[in-house]
Amino acid sequence: MPMKVVMTVNAAWNIVNFRRSVLNGLIAAGHEVTVLAPPDDSVTELARLGAAFVPLTMNVKGLNPLDDLKLLGTFKRHLRDERPDIVLSYTIKNNVFGALAAKAYGIPFIPNVSGLGTAFLSNGALRLLAETLYRRAFSKLPIIFFQNGDDRTLFVQRRLVHPEQGRLLPGSGIDLGQFAASDLPAQSKPTTFLMIARLLRDKGVVEFVEAARLIKSHLPETRFQLLGAAGSQNRSAIDLSTVQGWEREGVVEYLGTTTDVRPFIEAAHCVVLPSYREGAPRTLIEAAAMARPLIATDVPGCRSIVDEDVTGFLCAPRSANSLAAAMKRFLDLPQQARTAMGLAGRLKMEREFDQTIVLAAYNKAIGELTTRRQ
Repeated sequence: MPMKVVMTVNAAWNIVNFRRSVLNGLIAAGHEVTVLAPPDDSVTELARLGAAFVPLTMNVKGLNPLDDLKLLGTFKRHLRDERPDIVLSYTIKNNVFGALAAKAYGIPFIPNVSGLGTAFLSNGALRLLAETLYRRAFSKLPIIFFQNGDDRTLFVQRRLVHPEQGRLLPGSGIDLGQFAASDLPAQSKPTTFLMIARLLRDKGVVEFVEAARLIKSHLPETRFQLLGAAGSQNRSAIDLSTVQGWEREGVVEYLGTTTDVRPFIEAAHCVVLPSYREGAPRTLIEAAAMARPLIATDVPGCRSIVDEDVTGFLCAPRSANSLAAAMKRFLDLPQQARTAMGLAGRLKMEREFDQTIVLAAYNKAIGELTTRRQ
């Protein structure tokens, strides 16, 4: 039976880049889909895909009681106007304040905890506030999706959710046709380590640069590349002038931003993410699908993507020395071992992270909640 579905997130591009398979699946099933998010350059693409768009005014940076109270009212107004049969939500503020607004109108609501953000990486009052909001917003929601088991376990241990509420997803899923396996660059070329992420301290950018310095002091021909936006609206953002200073030093190459990461992954020997914590890092999933070996920190989210010594290497978080040691291990590998590692990653993506798994989980959850409501 066709339904009206609202998908809400803190940036329209998030739906286009990470939730496209769910959006396409819902539209193909005959549902009317409206994306509720702050507008950006992706709005035109959403229209092309067949989704309606409603602009959402919100402050995506930090927790501010006055701003967040306004956001709750904004969500209530939009849900009252749209009258959806169900809401699918992503990102922290949309999950929390969207859930509270949906409860006010008895609208089924499915949040996706795709990462915990800086609030959970901090201590003291900020974390306490975040936990209080989560506990209130998620109470009595029948289904809450998590993208890794560590986050689900943490929410249960902190009594933010009950065990029966939490269900696991393999990230956002991956289009294995779009991100096809490709041969590694020749080992005769200088080894290239690529990091794809918003340039935030929480992503481990500083550790990546420091590790690059350590490696280049012995192997100066090794290349280190950064791909992602600098100076974003985040408390741990790194400004462009700092990145340009690293470039002048000759320690990294800054590639800016792109709408298609595939050529950059294809040109790299290894993709690196030294993040402090993740949900299910899209960049690692995309790189593994393209048969690239990975190096990532041994933290929630990352370790669910990387199988140690099989698809890549894990290192200690917040440690440039540990990251450099993992890079040195990779540099010492012969081409045959590098290729085998990349192919093992591709097989893992085929087995565990295909986008069809995510779409099936959403279809099942939507069916359960709408049947229960009827």
